[in-house]
Amino acid sequence: MKTWAGVLVLVLVATPTAAALVGCGGATAAARPAPAPARTGPAGRATAPPSAASRSRAAKRARRPDEPAKITAQHVLVKYAGAKKAPATVTRTREQACLRAEEARSKLEQGMSFADVVSAYSEEPGAATRSGSLGPIERSNVVPPFADAAFELKAGEVSHVVETDFGFHVILRTE
Repeated sequence: MKTWAGVLVLVLVATPTAAALVGCGGATAAARPAPAPARTGPAGRATAPPSAASRSRAAKRARRPDEPAKITAQHVLVKYAGAKKAPATVTRTREQACLRAEEARSKLEQGMSFADVVSAYSEEPGAATRSGSLGPIERSNVVPPFADAAFELKAGEVSHVVETDFGFHVILRTE
């Protein structure tokens, strides 16, 4: 478990037998009950903690029968050195990227709009001009951990930090 500036940062990782909390540095901590999913008010402002399933680092489930074929979503992407498609100009470590993504999520909880958080934190090319919008997506359009998190959310919910090969994401399901 890692602390940074007195703040404990945790990311949930689902395992086949039980869920375990993992700090940004990768050390396992004792499992704790997951908070309820975040709901957003106007302009994508987070109003509650995210769902445990939305913090999964690996695909753990198939499409549910009641799950829509497509959803729309926005996201913040924080890259780190060595992440897939990260330019050489990105020098932060994986842990620093995780902490930055947690900071972005915290800004949403404090009432900052999703568009403003994307502008301030996202490193996806063109994200700021489209407020992080991915438009309509199907599970097959995105990597499994992202799909699991995005499709688990209800419209208006914001995920916790989700790790993929591209970096760390915070996802807002819009439809």
